[in-house]
Amino acid sequence: MLYLDNAATTPVRPEVLAAMEPHLTRAFGNPSSHHTVGERAARALEDARARVAAVLGMRRGDIVFTSGGTEANNLAVKGIALGAAARARHVVTTPIEHESILASADYLRRLHGFEVTLLPVDADGLVRPDDVAAALRDDTALVSIGLANNEIGTVQDARGIADALAGRRVPLHLDAVQAAGWLPLADTGADAIALAGHKIGAPPGTGVLAVRGRIPIEPLLHGGGQQRGRRSGTEAVADAVGFATALELADAERADSARRVAAIRDAFISRVLALVPSARLTGHPTRRLPGTASFTFAGTSGEAVLLELERRGVVSSSGSACAAGSDEPSHVLVALGIPPQEAQTAVRFTLAHRHEGSLDAVADAVAAAVAAV
Repeated sequence: MLYLDNAATTPVRPEVLAAMEPHLTRAFGNPSSHHTVGERAARALEDARARVAAVLGMRRGDIVFTSGGTEANNLAVKGIALGAAARARHVVTTPIEHESILASADYLRRLHGFEVTLLPVDADGLVRPDDVAAALRDDTALVSIGLANNEIGTVQDARGIADALAGRRVPLHLDAVQAAGWLPLADTGADAIALAGHKIGAPPGTGVLAVRGRIPIEPLLHGGGQQRGRRSGTEAVADAVGFATALELADAERADSARRVAAIRDAFISRVLALVPSARLTGHPTRRLPGTASFTFAGTSGEAVLLELERRGVVSSSGSACAAGSDEPSHVLVALGIPPQEAQTAVRFTLAHRHEGSLDAVADAVAAAVAAV
């Protein structure tokens, strides 16, 4: 069975398990405890924090360990917006964001009286930095943009967006959950970056929100005041160490992985489009994640194609795993102007960072599966 759903989750890397093991068994202390065992755990936690910060080009104190990307995005959108609520009640985002962003923005609208601006995207899923700048108001509290879309793989011009915000005192949050290990993250110009460990070989339930210390943020969890009061609760040292290890490995391999996998992806896209007349590539043709190839197959059922592919030994998905089981067409594809009926035919193939070898046989399987449904 060939697994091509790496945007949903990835296996834990052996190096990550090895790094975590001592902190699950021998070095098991609570980092808030003031004794030798606790102090050893605290040192390991701070070392992990520094390693993550180095990859992101931020300071150690900017790193907040979370339970994953969804919590990191919730903390960024709700926390930063509520931290500015005394002077600002306006949030800017796009209609193609992950549900954790859109639902958080809607929460602010419903329960805290914020206004939310959803910026238009073009047919490839790109938002124009000029449109971001034009949407800013005196009471804008936050701009939240996905650096790379989880369904179509389109990569935004983060630096251009950051430059458009320069001098406006409006923080930029990037959902970089899908971008880690594929794109450089140290020079995006963002004030906050959300990451998830299980996309890069760390366990599910691990994540980070990196938020610059000058940005006021209202915590979602209250209690012990851990992590500079931004996320209370006893820190999971093993998870933090595992996340830091996975992020370092992914970043060290990033340039080689991106170059190699992009070539495999491009050959696969070309073959699918040649073999399947109904296939439409979704997302930007070149500004896309190296490991993502997403299509619609008009006149079919996406779920039926997926079942046929699995019968032929290929595991892929219809889009975001967070929306699995929904009968609604993808909100991302609809925002791109794709008709809802066609949007329901979507199939997404996402390669591993360490993928090797041609996907010609997979393209042949796609053609056979589409023909069979």
